[in-house]
Amino acid sequence: MAIVKYNPFKDLRTMQEEMNHLLDLAWNRESGEDLKEGIWQPPVDIYEDRDSVVIKAEVPDIDQKDIEVKIENNTLTLRGERKQNLEVKKENYHRVERYFGTFQRSFTLPHTIDQEKVEAVCDKGVLTVVLPKKEETKPKQIKVEVK
Repeated sequence: MAIVKYNPFKDLRTMQEEMNHLLDLAWNRESGEDLKEGIWQPPVDIYEDRDSVVIKAEVPDIDQKDIEVKIENNTLTLRGERKQNLEVKKENYHRVERYFGTFQRSFTLPHTIDQEKVEAVCDKGVLTVVLPKKEETKPKQIKVEVK
């Protein structure tokens, strides 16, 4: 018999999905029927390497001109808007699981980031923000001589 690691978050996710389904039934509508509009937060991945911290945010179907990346008071803010396709009528949708409207995510930056050299690019629906580290905070290799 294999030993399986218990993941409590899986049970919580399942319970949330069941509660959403029950509420949808109670309000006499199908799941995913309504357009999801309002402020939403794109999912992000954040990782670090020797030279920088990188933030990747999923922003599909958003024009690059509709995305704002701003640093103020040591806080990085990603802001933008996904516009609804007005060519398709609301009643013609079978399922809508993506959000429309404005989005915003904010991150407190560590003091090791060189805010003057931050770069952002959007490619294939992924916004990548590269936050380079200051020179004095990068790890330095010191050679030890053996005598």
